[in-house]
Amino acid sequence: MAVRSRNHVTVTGRPDGPVVMLAHGFGCDQNMWRLVVPILERDFTVVLFDHVGAGRSDLSSWSKERYSTLGGYAEDVLEICRELALGPVTFVGHSVSAMMGVLAAAQEPEAFAGLVLLAPSPCFIDDPASGYRGGFSAEDIDELLEALDANYLGWSGAMAPVIMGNPERPELGEELTNSFCRTDPDIARVFARVTFLSDNRPDLAKVTVPALVAQCSSDAIAPPEVGAFVQSQIPGSLLVTLNATGHCPQLAAPEETAEAIASFAGARR
Repeated sequence: MAVRSRNHVTVTGRPDGPVVMLAHGFGCDQNMWRLVVPILERDFTVVLFDHVGAGRSDLSSWSKERYSTLGGYAEDVLEICRELALGPVTFVGHSVSAMMGVLAAAQEPEAFAGLVLLAPSPCFIDDPASGYRGGFSAEDIDELLEALDANYLGWSGAMAPVIMGNPERPELGEELTNSFCRTDPDIARVFARVTFLSDNRPDLAKVTVPALVAQCSSDAIAPPEVGAFVQSQIPGSLLVTLNATGHCPQLAAPEETAEAIASFAGARR
């Protein structure tokens, strides 16, 4: 029960259905999936959880040592899988959680029926030497992190609408802003560095389970070139470009997002 309470694990949906595990991104919690869950739970067992430091997770379980790399989060994912013992899961990782899934699947592929990498980025920083475009220069990321350190609440209010996109629907940006603001600033500062400074490009080739890369048609955080790169590096993976715009399609276009997940996860049976 320690793992379940640590990550506030919840299980819903059809007990006899294939298992889908939904993992949220930076500054969010499992509530971000609330519009997708009612669609998925008709046919799937749906597992939700909060990363330690987010939502209703056990904040006393957070430590800078464990969570200063994505490896600590990936180990949490594996521990949840072992604790629930529901068999191989289709892991759906949004944004930074996509790379947690990559690391976990590379370590224990038998735990996974497949991966859905939703708006993923293995590295946010451009690498001109290799021709890789992550969407940000090193200077951009330095400035972003400095602004976060100086005024986390102000940074949240400025960045959340950019991340969300969909300016014609300001309520979406407001929701993400509020989600960011509920996160402990000290934990957010560490998680931001893990999110924006990690480089998991070499890990993509280690994935041996079926994978779907689902990118948005327009995304200020993970441009289309990033999704194409991820797909090119994971052997046998598939790429789908959603009509959804912004970086959080589970809120902006929940039906389309759920359909992409269900089509892929249902085929893993």
